[in-house]
Amino acid sequence: MTDRSLINLATPLTAARGSRLLSLALCVAMLSACAVGPDYQRPQAAAPAQYKEAAGWRQASPSDSLARGAWWELYGDHQLNGLIEKLNSANQTVAQSEAQYRQAQALVRSARGAFFPTVDLTAGKNRSSQGTGSSNSSLTSSSSGIRNTYTAQAGVSWEADVWGKLRRGLEADTANAEASFADLAAMRLSQQSELVQNYLQLRVIDEQKRLLEATVEAYQRSLTMTENQYRAGVSGKNAVAQAQAQLKGTQADLVDLIWQRAQFENAIAVLIGLAPAEFRLAEIRDIPALPQIPLSLPSQLLERRPDIASAERSVMAANANIGVAKAAYYPDLTLSLNGGYSSSTYANWFSLPNRFWSVGPQLAMTLFDGGQRSAEVDRSEAAYDETVAKYRQTVLDGFREVENFLVQLKVLENESEVRQQALDAARESLRLTQNQYKAGLIAYLDVVVVQATALSNERNMLDLLQSRLIASVQLIAALGGGWDGALQMSENP
Repeated sequence: MTDRSLINLATPLTAARGSRLLSLALCVAMLSACAVGPDYQRPQAAAPAQYKEAAGWRQASPSDSLARGAWWELYGDHQLNGLIEKLNSANQTVAQSEAQYRQAQALVRSARGAFFPTVDLTAGKNRSSQGTGSSNSSLTSSSSGIRNTYTAQAGVSWEADVWGKLRRGLEADTANAEASFADLAAMRLSQQSELVQNYLQLRVIDEQKRLLEATVEAYQRSLTMTENQYRAGVSGKNAVAQAQAQLKGTQADLVDLIWQRAQFENAIAVLIGLAPAEFRLAEIRDIPALPQIPLSLPSQLLERRPDIASAERSVMAANANIGVAKAAYYPDLTLSLNGGYSSSTYANWFSLPNRFWSVGPQLAMTLFDGGQRSAEVDRSEAAYDETVAKYRQTVLDGFREVENFLVQLKVLENESEVRQQALDAARESLRLTQNQYKAGLIAYLDVVVVQATALSNERNMLDLLQSRLIASVQLIAALGGGWDGALQMSENP
């Protein structure tokens, strides 16, 4: 522990004089408005003036208080909306972050409580004895040497925040609580994004399952027709084998979709706070529509990212902690008032002759600590530099993520147009080839090749739609939660 040189100014005074001294000290402390340490200024973040892939962007500055929309409603799926509601109320990862936020709030209340006086009350009985051989004993040899002491005492103590140590501490705890709230919002957004991505991928798998089921039926008809032609001597045994191989391979692909769907269904169950065995998600025939992304997005969307807000609040807390560290160089001023009654008998315990009191200020400061305070200031300043670098990196990462997802969506949109053309051509080729085979103009091997190409194009289009849906969710999350400010959602835990 640090040794302290104590200057005790408390001496027995009259009641009037003590009250004047206490009032004077209180006035001095209240009039003092200085707070050591630097005042917070938002650090500059290196960021481009706008995005390469979207117009209307400027440098970001955290504005996480802006309204966030119920962004999942952009996909127009009522079942998805219901799952998000369950996630918001039952997700255990979000519950952990919410509990951490309540802890941070409690620390803020504790820091505020340090500004108020501490009042304590003690009462007790003490039974003591002193030997007659003691040099200062007034007891006779015939005395029992045992006495009782009854004491009741009330005390008031208040630390005057002359140098702003308590204010800086409150500032740091408040910033940490705001950072914790931003972390809660970031975790909620992350879990929502994960659920939406799992749900969209599950719905695409449902569509792939319907595609493969229809393909299996078509291949089964082809096999039946080929077997009939073989029995009629029109086609050879190799055609039947090719038809069987194609059918069984497609059936195997259909079986493979079952465990893929189960994984996404189980993941959704955990996200909404249920055991996988307690959750079932029935198939539906529609895939949620891809939301229309505006050509121009306001720059404020990136500014409300909760991770950027959390990083900036951490800078604020680190800045305030520098003031707390520097305040340790200055003396602490404590004002105290104590009074009560002390008696050797219970009968006249609370009587005027047994009263006692004391009042006065006390200054305490460290004269020598071997460089501990200086080291703590250096550590606080280094911690501040670390949070500044983390904040700037978070802003840069935000720009990078949005850039990536904007590019990805643009490329996937262009690819979708080309693949749709390829799919249309494959479907037409399949129709013509099947007609030629039925007419006996070509061998079944030609049909198998065209059927495999058509199925591959169908599945590629579904995979591409899935990639576009997932990229749209990731873009929304990278923007802090949607781009439609008209859809309101409470961010209170």
